[in-house]
Amino acid sequence: MTFIILACALPQYNKEWWPFFVVLFYALAPIPTLVARRYSDHSGQSNSCLEAAIFITMGILVSSFGLPIVLARALVIEWGACFLTIAGNVVVYATLLGFFLTFDQDDSDYSMW
Repeated sequence: MTFIILACALPQYNKEWWPFFVVLFYALAPIPTLVARRYSDHSGQSNSCLEAAIFITMGILVSSFGLPIVLARALVIEWGACFLTIAGNVVVYATLLGFFLTFDQDDSDYSMW
């Protein structure tokens, strides 16, 4: 998140807050997967609901990487702000992936936290 704020607030990038719109994607990205896991059966078969949710999540993820590139190509933001936003995307999505990998284990004991 720090990279996103730097991309928006540094004076050499004209203090434009357009890159901050990727925060909307951060909020939307885990929702389809969380909803699909809540309503999925654990029979071991292919679950079309979960696969559709992963597809929608990947669409949101790709859009969050694409938005700063499109803004930079349209000369709305500077390329440096674009690169900072992409770096922020990598950090945020790596954190979300780590969260899902850590807490999605069947044998994990949540009382340790």
